[in-house]
Amino acid sequence: MGTIVLSGAVVLVVLGFGNHLYWLAAVALLYLYVRYGGGTSSAPTAGTGTAPTTYQAYRDRRDQQAKWERRYRRERPLEARRQERERSR
Repeated sequence: MGTIVLSGAVVLVVLGFGNHLYWLAAVALLYLYVRYGGGTSSAPTAGTGTAPTTYQAYRDRRDQQAKWERRYRRERPLEARRQERERSR
């Protein structure tokens, strides 16, 4: 992700020689990346935010997720069956 942002900023700087608003866009892009996206080095997971730091934390999170999925399938059997059909296609 960082390489994409940096290459985009370089392209905007190069384009900025013709139009100075591109330099402003490059600065804004780098600012937003450093402010909101620069510190995340873990792979994105479904709705968790950060990766667990220990194996025990990972197992707790995995067990909690399995519990939620079992509960969802129990409370919404028709929706769960539809999702399984779509997944198997």
